[in-house]
Amino acid sequence: METQLDQAQITSRDNPLLQRARAVRDGRETSLIFVEGLRLSEEALKSRLEIQAVIYSDEIAHKERARQFLEQVSPVAKRVAAVSEKLLATISFTKTPQGIVLLANRPQTARPLVVNSPHIPLLVVLHRINNPVNVGAILRTAEAAGATGAIATSQTSDPFSPKSLRGAMGAAFRLPIWHGITYAEAMNWCRENRVTLLAADAEGKMCYTDFDWTVASALVLGPESEGLSAEEIAATKHSVRIPMKGSVESLNVAVTAGVLLYEAARQRG
Repeated sequence: METQLDQAQITSRDNPLLQRARAVRDGRETSLIFVEGLRLSEEALKSRLEIQAVIYSDEIAHKERARQFLEQVSPVAKRVAAVSEKLLATISFTKTPQGIVLLANRPQTARPLVVNSPHIPLLVVLHRINNPVNVGAILRTAEAAGATGAIATSQTSDPFSPKSLRGAMGAAFRLPIWHGITYAEAMNWCRENRVTLLAADAEGKMCYTDFDWTVASALVLGPESEGLSAEEIAATKHSVRIPMKGSVESLNVAVTAGVLLYEAARQRG
């Protein structure tokens, strides 16, 4: 027998909660993050984010998996509200609404706890990467490959934007992320903590398989278009390249991250 969800029903697009959801979606309110879709909302709940609101459509509430999620999230969310599919479309980030939108406090972004980590540090530094889809894909790959943390400089797309979160598929909730510092601050912090800096560069001096990834390492990735500048590469200790055949000059930055991080995972066993 189905239990009844005793939640507020919103009937106007001018409702303050929907207005706030749009502000978070559009980046006008940065204290919260905008999470859309059942799967990603489930990841937010599992990661114990502080959930401010859940907005769901009347239609999805009749589906068993969604109903189970709503019953689990209701006791911890500060507000849960139902809307029509038409109203949900007014706050949705995607062209086709996915049935559920969740607003949560932005996860704490601080120095990755590499010193206290039981594993040898393996960090990924994202600098001037302005495509949020790539940012999310890199974070997802970093977690899968066993990275201990990520640093996203102030010139990198927000790792907690809706597009980045969709690309990361929950990894941004679990992987320690330090966001908003300068490139120089990131480099200096790694040096101070004896983390070897290596830049991904199409003209790198060393093949990526020749580097000893078993030491404390920070892989530095640059923008999709031109990569790291000569000055930025000079701030690292090593530069590594991925050999390529044919006329291809470079790989997508997220693909590059995958190749390099999984070589690190292979060497680390």
